[in-house]
Amino acid sequence: MGEEPGLPELLLTFALAAAVPIVVGGTLVVSLVGLTVWVTAPLRRRGRARSTDG
Repeated sequence: MGEEPGLPELLLTFALAAAVPIVVGGTLVVSLVGLTVWVTAPLRRRGRARSTDG
């Protein structure tokens, strides 16, 4: 029958399996934060212009 994987191979498999959701989740978080900042930038500029007029 087949051999069981050794400890280094097992740890490498777990590390790769854990890295995929971290990379995908991190990309999604950075994208959402960037889009939020980009969409709200005109609103922040408009609010700052009004507050300095008075």
